[in-house]
Amino acid sequence: MHVLQDLDTVRLWSDRLTEGELISNRNALYKCRKNHVLEEMKKSGSAAMLVLDPNDISYITGARNMTIFAMRTPARYLLVLQDGFTALFEYVGCEHLAAGLPTIDEIRPARGLNRISSGGNAAWSNSAFAREIAGTIRDRDPAIDRIHIDRFPWLAVDALRAEGFELAGSDDILTEARAIKLPIEIPYLRTAMERVNTAVRRLEEHAEPGRTESEVWAEFHHELMAKEGQYVSTRLFQSGSNTYPYFQEAGSRTLARGELLCLDTDAVGYEGYCVDFSRTFLSGDGKASGDQRLLYGRAREQLEHHADILKPGLAFRELAERAWPVPEEHLASRYYCIGHGLGMSGEWPNIPHVDAQSDYPLGGVIEPGMVICLESYVGWEKSAEGVKLEDQFLIHEDRVERMSTYPFDDRLG
Repeated sequence: MHVLQDLDTVRLWSDRLTEGELISNRNALYKCRKNHVLEEMKKSGSAAMLVLDPNDISYITGARNMTIFAMRTPARYLLVLQDGFTALFEYVGCEHLAAGLPTIDEIRPARGLNRISSGGNAAWSNSAFAREIAGTIRDRDPAIDRIHIDRFPWLAVDALRAEGFELAGSDDILTEARAIKLPIEIPYLRTAMERVNTAVRRLEEHAEPGRTESEVWAEFHHELMAKEGQYVSTRLFQSGSNTYPYFQEAGSRTLARGELLCLDTDAVGYEGYCVDFSRTFLSGDGKASGDQRLLYGRAREQLEHHADILKPGLAFRELAERAWPVPEEHLASRYYCIGHGLGMSGEWPNIPHVDAQSDYPLGGVIEPGMVICLESYVGWEKSAEGVKLEDQFLIHEDRVERMSTYPFDDRLG
C-alpha cells in the first residue's frame, strides 16, 4: 500500500486514491498540516500558539472529539510551540482518543473554562489553566512572553495576561496556512466531494411533494453520516416561497409539485473537509414556469460568468470589478459575497462585491492550492422565488478545476 510521500505530486493533484491508501496515510496528512502551521508561525514570528476552536485543533493535529459540543463549550485546547512541541489538553476522560497521533507530544486533562464546564468555579479554573500553560511554556523556553490565541473566554484571556504574557490573535497565521491546500490534502477533498454527491443524490431522489423540508433534509444527513461525514453547518434547504429571500432554514413547510427547491450542502465530510456547492431543483414532475426558468437562467449565467473569470493570479479586486452585473430587480436580495475559500470550513478569502462608496477592502490574489466556492443567488419578490447555485473550484498552477460536478436540473434550463 502506497505512502503518500512516495506518490508523485501530480497524482495527488489529479487521481482518486483507494480507501485503503487514504486510511493508511492519515498520519502523514496530519504531520504535513502541522508542519505547514509551524512554517506559518515561523514567518509570523510566533513562538507559541494556543487554540480552542475544534477545527483549528483538528487541522493542526488530526485530533477530533465532540466537535459541535466543543464549538460552544471551552473544555479542550491545544498548545503549539514553534519548535514543534505540541500538548493537547483534552476533555476529561477522553485523553485516550488522541493516543498515538504523531502530531502530539503530550496529552493532559483540560480544565473547563466557563461556568458550566468548570463546575461552577470559572475564575479559579481559568487561573489554574493559565498557570499550567505558563509553566509548560517556561519549562521549555523561559524567553517566550507572547502567545497567539483564538477565541478563548475573557476570563482565560485575563488569566494569561496576569501570568505575564502578551496576547495576539492566531487568526492570520491559521487562515494563511489553511487557505493553501497541500498536495496530500487533495485526495481527501476529492473523497469528501464524492461522498457528499451521494448524499445530495439521495436528497433529490426523496424530495417528493407531500414531504416536509425537514424530512427531505434528513435524507441528506442520513447518507452523509453513513459515509463518515461529521456534520452540516447550516440547514439551507428551502422550498417554494421559502426560497425568497434566501437563508431560510429547513422546517415544517410541505413540498408541492412544481415548486423550486434550493439546497446548499455546507457539509463537513470525510476527514473533516468541507464540501460546499448549491443546486436548485424542480419539485415533482412537470414543467418549470417562465419566471422559474428566467431566475434559473440568470443564476446560471452569473455562476458561469464568474467561473470563466476565475484563474490563478487573478486579484480579488479584479474578480469583483469584473463580476456579473446583477439586474436592478434582483439587487435587494443579491448574495452578500462573490465567493469564498474552503477547507475544513469556510476559509480565506471571503470576496466582497465592489462598493462604489468605498475603496475595495481586500488585497491579494487567487493562488494555486486555494479552493474557491463561487456563489450565485437570483430571486425577486414578484413571484416570491429564488434560485441558489454554487460550485467549488480547485486552483491549479495553470488552470482551474471544477470540483463539484453534480448535475443541474435540465427542466429549469
